[in-house]
Amino acid sequence: MASEGQKNILSWASKDGEFKRQQSTFRDWISSEPDAQFPAEKGRYHLYVSYACPWAHRALIVLKLKGLEDFIPFTSVHWHMGEKGWRFATKDDTDAPGDNVTPDPIHPEYTHLRDIYFENNSDYGGRFTVPTLYDTKQKRIVNNESSEIIRMLYHAFDKLLPEKYAQIDLLPASLKDKIDAANEWTYNDINNGVYKSGFASTQEAYEKNVKTLFASLDRAEAELAASPGPYYHGAHATEADVRLYTTIIRFDAVYVQHFKCNIRDIRSGYPHLHKWVRYCYWKNAAFGETTEFTHIKCHYTKSHQQINPYSITPVGPTPDILPLDEEVPAVKAALQSK
Repeated sequence: MASEGQKNILSWASKDGEFKRQQSTFRDWISSEPDAQFPAEKGRYHLYVSYACPWAHRALIVLKLKGLEDFIPFTSVHWHMGEKGWRFATKDDTDAPGDNVTPDPIHPEYTHLRDIYFENNSDYGGRFTVPTLYDTKQKRIVNNESSEIIRMLYHAFDKLLPEKYAQIDLLPASLKDKIDAANEWTYNDINNGVYKSGFASTQEAYEKNVKTLFASLDRAEAELAASPGPYYHGAHATEADVRLYTTIIRFDAVYVQHFKCNIRDIRSGYPHLHKWVRYCYWKNAAFGETTEFTHIKCHYTKSHQQINPYSITPVGPTPDILPLDEEVPAVKAALQSK
């Protein structure tokens, strides 16, 4: 039975006005070890995601970067989140583009992601989050923490993958300490910072968090300016790119207006971040082909009625992302005047 907290799934802020993110509940791992509780097997697992959700988007990017689409099929929920949480698309839904936006192929009778959580625990009292990694053999949720799901996918299936995918290392030993250290401020100040700004329910909480957010965007801008290649740490994509991209690609489209993160936007205020996010989108299919702006814009603006009670989705900015070699007029004029 759903708890009272589940009935208020869209209530986010605490009494002090601060947004508090719930910790993930399921924390098991797929392993390549022969005696593993969740062994790496082709076709055994199913990944539930949302194209709208930045945390689920991480998992989709890694799935594609590592060539795991045939090993771990995925289903995306519909972009709308109501009182019962994420719902599966129906055959009548025509407003949710993208691959695998379908009814649940494992449980065709299930209408919402929450049904899978209640299958695991009928008294489950937490939130129903994506990504959710599910074991179809044991009929159990393996993990619903995105930072752990992406790391288990880095190497758990390498012995089964073609060499070109097995050799892809998103967390090289030479960069691990640097990436781990950056993850702390990137997650708290940027990935979660947009939510802490947007869901703040006092002026004080909002201003504190939005200023921290932009200070860390300034820091990311400086680090990208010093990068020797098109990605965060050089010539190859790493976890740093995966974790930052899913927030930056949503920033101008949603967070500027919907979450009041409007001190600057990316396309006119952060030249290196703007160049980098466009490179990821246009030059790497794992980033670009997993980005669905319809889901992104409609989810936030039509699901968060405490922020946007009339569910009106702004038209701009247009286009959702600029071509690689094009700038907004103000930036273009500034460059020409130099």
